[in-house]
Amino acid sequence: MADHLPPVLLEACVVVGASNDKLQEISQAINNNGTPKHLLLEPEVLHVLAPPFVSKPQAENELVRSHGRRRRSFLRKKREQPPSVAATPSQDGRGGSVEVIVPKDIDLMALPQLCFPGGLQVTKEEKDEQFHFLVFTDVFGNKSHGVVMQYYRPILEEASFFQNHGSFKFSKLFSAYSLCVISKYPYFTALKDCLSCLLIQLRTCRLSDMEERVKEFAAKLALVPIPPPGQLHLMFTLCPLTIVLPSQEDKDHPAIDLDLHLPFFCFRPQQLLRVLSCLLQEQRVVLFSADWARLTLVAESLLLFLQPLSWQQPYVPVLARGMLDFLMAPTAFLMGCHLSHLEEVAAETDDLILINIDNGSVSTSCSEIVDLPEIPPAAADCFTQRMKGMVEIPRRPTMQEIQARRKSSFTESRLSKRLGTSLPNLGDDQTISFQKNTLLTGIVISDPDFPVSLSFHSVQNYYSELIQQLGKAIFSVQNENPTLLARFYYLRGFINTLCSRRLDALADFQNLYKTDTAIFPTQLVTWLMDSLHRDERQQADRRPELKRLILKVKTENEKLLVRPDDHVKKFKLPRKHLHQEEFVRCVQECGIVKDVATIHRLFDALTDGQPKKVDPELFKVFYTFWKEMEIEAQDVNLPSGVIDHLDNSECVYKLSSCVKTSYGVGKIAMTQKRLFLLTEGRPGFLDITKFRDIQEVKIASAPFLLLRIPSLRIQTSRRPEVFEANLKTETELWNLVVKEMWAGRKMADQHKGCLQTQRSIIAASKLAYFDKIKHEVPMMVPKTTSETLKHKINPSLDLAEPQTVHVLLYTPGHLTYNDSGGMMNPKLWVALSGGKVVVFDAASWSMLQDCIQVGESQLNCMLGLVQEQVWIGSQDSVIYIIDTHSMSCNKQLTEHRHEVTGLTMDTRDQQHSSQQTYSCSCDGTILQWDSASLKVKRQFYLSCDRLSSIQIHNGTLWCCIFTSSCKLQVNYKTY
Repeated sequence: MADHLPPVLLEACVVVGASNDKLQEISQAINNNGTPKHLLLEPEVLHVLAPPFVSKPQAENELVRSHGRRRRSFLRKKREQPPSVAATPSQDGRGGSVEVIVPKDIDLMALPQLCFPGGLQVTKEEKDEQFHFLVFTDVFGNKSHGVVMQYYRPILEEASFFQNHGSFKFSKLFSAYSLCVISKYPYFTALKDCLSCLLIQLRTCRLSDMEERVKEFAAKLALVPIPPPGQLHLMFTLCPLTIVLPSQEDKDHPAIDLDLHLPFFCFRPQQLLRVLSCLLQEQRVVLFSADWARLTLVAESLLLFLQPLSWQQPYVPVLARGMLDFLMAPTAFLMGCHLSHLEEVAAETDDLILINIDNGSVSTSCSEIVDLPEIPPAAADCFTQRMKGMVEIPRRPTMQEIQARRKSSFTESRLSKRLGTSLPNLGDDQTISFQKNTLLTGIVISDPDFPVSLSFHSVQNYYSELIQQLGKAIFSVQNENPTLLARFYYLRGFINTLCSRRLDALADFQNLYKTDTAIFPTQLVTWLMDSLHRDERQQADRRPELKRLILKVKTENEKLLVRPDDHVKKFKLPRKHLHQEEFVRCVQECGIVKDVATIHRLFDALTDGQPKKVDPELFKVFYTFWKEMEIEAQDVNLPSGVIDHLDNSECVYKLSSCVKTSYGVGKIAMTQKRLFLLTEGRPGFLDITKFRDIQEVKIASAPFLLLRIPSLRIQTSRRPEVFEANLKTETELWNLVVKEMWAGRKMADQHKGCLQTQRSIIAASKLAYFDKIKHEVPMMVPKTTSETLKHKINPSLDLAEPQTVHVLLYTPGHLTYNDSGGMMNPKLWVALSGGKVVVFDAASWSMLQDCIQVGESQLNCMLGLVQEQVWIGSQDSVIYIIDTHSMSCNKQLTEHRHEVTGLTMDTRDQQHSSQQTYSCSCDGTILQWDSASLKVKRQFYLSCDRLSSIQIHNGTLWCCIFTSSCKLQVNYKTY
């Protein structure tokens, strides 16, 4: 399944065993000559089952084919295999060439060996089923996980089936089959339990019915969605067991569905520390065990112990005996082998770390002593003490207790048997623990029962029942638990996507975006937007919340360059009093604001009349109110008629309660540009004023019976009448906020709504910095300039300190928003100190891209080329090229040897894509470039002290040389 499609539990289910021809040959040999001495068969792929299993209507099939997973035919692989592989059995038992379709990233060539790492043997006695686990890693580091179950069937059944004879008189033999369930997610225990449930059905069915039973089993697993990151776990019933899928802790950590205590039972503390030390130093590590399952479980546990570090080297936890040559690889690796190969590997290889899991020993292939740096003593002692404490706590019965329990109770023996003998001490009495987060302890949502048939309508009814169940869950936690609410929206959006209810899915993801953006599936939402039909697109445009979501995701997708992750993901509230420096660091970490001067003013406001320290309880209250008000502002749903009056970049910062105004009854809304009234009754839009049009703001009082109610009056230059609102207790706060916005800075959302007392109003007045400056500092620009000044932007808004603006570049475009991909808004490019470039949308003056890093030196000049590229000359002699579509610096020109001081372009020939561009450096070098090929066409040199800039006009290149200028005729090679 493609990465952007909804994740489900199953990726593929593969049946591996001996071919029917080989079994028929063996049965004949036994019948004629007796039992052969060596019965070791070559395993082959018999069946491959992969989603989708449900046929859809023709219209939906077209969409799935265009957006779904790419598939490839297994027949291409069969040409490289022996003839017996190509003869895949059909349901009627006869060999034949059958085209098997498998997902593109599953390699069936090595899978038979991995399903039978010790070889496929024919035995005289039926053996117990065995389980082991596989991990597949592609060249990009993406992992898939497999759970393999081996079980035995009598050969007599196959022989009599294929030969159509009566009963034979020969020794009864058994042949092994393997079922491998492959998933993108490491649900080892859950998938093992699922295979245990399937085994009950396979015990009672004939071989001819096995494919149908396995297909039904795989189709059910393909209906199970993956729970979202967080503490919402998913539970489903697969008769006779109930399976729980634990969720990921967050998006950056995998789900954990294995017992992490297993290494503590296998190794002493010092030995386990030595193993971790080998992994941290990226040694060539080989694990050995007589139990194939134990290899993967221990390896996975060790890699989890390394977090937050991750293993970047080759990783193959199970090596079949035909793959031992992998151990000759010269790079670091982590691999696993059967214990029987330990002496052979030790004798034939050098410089390997050999780890015997079964007896807990660590050695090398050269000697018994591992000569590697030790873990620091303090960390080692701490680890040892904690490990002893965990091992001493009784968490599960011992192996002897399990064996005794199996002997004492036939029922318990059958139950233990389903868990497999290859997992000692891991499965019995296992319970799901939710102790990581006591707030969400035991939160599990159950899937409805699987549909009886796999018809399209039955599956749709199954999904509809699950959607109804999630709807009830959403209603039950609507106002109680936003974290859990977000997970329910996430899950219901995925189910709606699987049902092709695209508008409902987008609505769920819109609610998710308002609740928790950390788990918002941007790629899936983008795919949903692209797959909307014309009528669905029209319906989405008529729904304001969907229209806003589509616009937001579209805008985010245009910013392909990942912004620097400079925020702290897990901010912790302070527990002690904060001095000013500590307060600055704390505010920057929690993401309120980064400007140091602003934080200093906030510190003064919070410490009004107190010692110059902020109490941790006060900071907690302030931070809580700030987050609540931020969420409240983001949660405002504006009618479509109101949205049409606002610019694309505008958002509501503050909303008043319903009040009486001179324009009618409604709520006053404030954006970064204006004030407007949301009228009551039929929602409507009444523009009050833009901040730049305000002439006066003051507090007055309106008569009401015998009382006078505080009100806010705003005089504007666009209307003769004064706007008045009876804001009552909110009047003083709105007065401060509007005055501050009027004065030129957008700081209102740091203190909106959380200041109620008179003391808080005094503190808020200290934050009104620009309103104070406006009255205390004389006008620094002429009156004409101040009257014509339309916008004021701050390129250093997200930086800790103000930055010097070195260069400005305006690239033309269209001042109105256009959905066409070829029509771009005009942009203002701002070059700051240290090689930083900030980009503003010149239509809305909102920041499009902050801090594109182009080197570390000062930037001297910028040039725009046909809305596709921006060239930037730097003091480090490099010309950096930014792609205006991806907003990334993807090319560099390094032909200059000195500081680049000027860029210009010949605009006489605008029709051709290849335009003549010129650059100069301070030493007098001038280069003429072909902008299409980025090759130097001509080079000039001026003998001068410093060439500071160049401009071209009508084929003549004008050069500024210190205090003079010269003319260079570029049509000729002389000047």
